[in-house]
Parts: sequence; structure tokens; C-alpha cells
Amino acid sequence: MKLKWTIKEIEKKLVAIKDEQDDFFRQLQQDERKGVQTLINKWHREQRMRKLQHERFLEMTVYEKKYRKAGYQLIAGIDEVGRGPLAGPVVAAAVILPGDFYLPGIDDSKKLTEQKREHLYQEIKAKAIAIGLGIIDNNEIDHINIFAATKKAMMSAISQLEPKPEFLLIDAMKLDTPYPQESIIKGDGLSISIAAASIVAKVTRDRMLKEYDLQYPNYGFANHAGYGTKEHLESIQANGITPIHRKSFAPIKEYISRG
Repeated sequence: MKLKWTIKEIEKKLVAIKDEQDDFFRQLQQDERKGVQTLINKWHREQRMRKLQHERFLEMTVYEKKYRKAGYQLIAGIDEVGRGPLAGPVVAAAVILPGDFYLPGIDDSKKLTEQKREHLYQEIKAKAIAIGLGIIDNNEIDHINIFAATKKAMMSAISQLEPKPEFLLIDAMKLDTPYPQESIIKGDGLSISIAAASIVAKVTRDRMLKEYDLQYPNYGFANHAGYGTKEHLESIQANGITPIHRKSFAPIKEYISRG
């Protein structure tokens, strides 16, 4: 059977179909054109992916459901990005999501492509009840150390939340705050709230490093975001350090001492 629909028209119509029992879909299966069969196989793959993402999302709501059941509604996820780099700030985000939040594909920001992170970032910004950001620059990191700077960035992010949170879910840190909290190891892969904070922090910091890349074009900051890659270390050897390098971090400290 050959339908009157063109391949392009079929591709557009398939976007809206969610069920194999759909009349149009059942007719399509009788169409022997190779292009149509390719589209059907693609549709099946996408449905399997959608199902997996849905199941993954539900797995990542366990902590939120637990604390909502305990009476907390405004639950903030907190995470940071940029503890390890040799340059640039550490950035923390705090995000309060609504109870009916649904965003399949959300995950630890490190597991996502840049394109996917950017898409999810826009969705989170549009749907979140509140978002706070804490940014501690390299000079302060050198002054108070990275652990203290990370905590300070998180506290700053939390302080910006409006409305104020009732409960905190924090990635692998304990904070001295008036709010009840739970620290979750690898929480950015276990809680949608922490994952959302991870994505907001990562996108924010990556954008900052792209700006630095324009200021200091010989270092590749847009590529490695300040981490100690071979490219970055070679750039330091060739060009010296910049005002955004962390002088207290070992490779930079050694470079300065040799100079």
C-alpha cells in the first residue's frame, strides 16, 4: 500500500502520534516505501527513549516526594560547578521547582551535551518558582580556599531565593543554615532539584568562561572552562597566567614559584 502522503508530510504528522494504535500510524505500517519504514523505526526509538526518560525522571523525584510528604513544599536543590578548575569562579545555584514540575531528560549537568544543557536551562528558568546564584571569583578562592568559597557561593545562592525555601537538598555538602537539609552524595544524579541547580550553575559558569575566552584568546577557556587540560597547561607555559587564574592551585603556584 502506498499512501498519498509525502515522506516530509509523514514526518511532521508522526511528531504528534503517541500510540501505535493510532489509525494513521496503523496505515503507515502498510506503506512499503523505505523512507516511511525508516521514519517508523525512528518513531519507535524515540518512544523507547521517552519511556526511559520518564522512568529516570520518576527515579529522581524520590527525595522531593519524601519531603513533600513530610509537609515541605518549597524544596530547594543546591549544587556548584567549578571547584576543580585552575581559572575562573566557582558558581553555585539554588533552585526551587514546583510540585508539578516535569522535564524528562533532566540529569547531572556533566552527563549532558552543551546543547541539551542549554535547552534544559531555558525550561528550568521558565518553570522554576525561584532561582538563586552565588559566584565567588578566583581572588576570593585564593584568599579563603576553594572549600570555603564553595560553601560561600552556595549560601549566597540560597539567600537570593524568593520565596524562601523550607527545605534544602544539597549535593554532597552540609551548610550552616536555618533551614532543615539533607546532603546527598552525587545528588545531581539522584534529585531533580539538585540536577536543576547543577544545570543552572554549569550553563552560567560556561557562559562566563566564553566571555573570558574573548578577553584572553590564547588560553582556550571556551573549550576547557578553566580545567587543567593539556591545552590549558601548555597555554600557561607559553603565555603566562591571567588575572583569572587561581594562584593557590598547585600548577599555577608552581609556575609562579619557577618564574
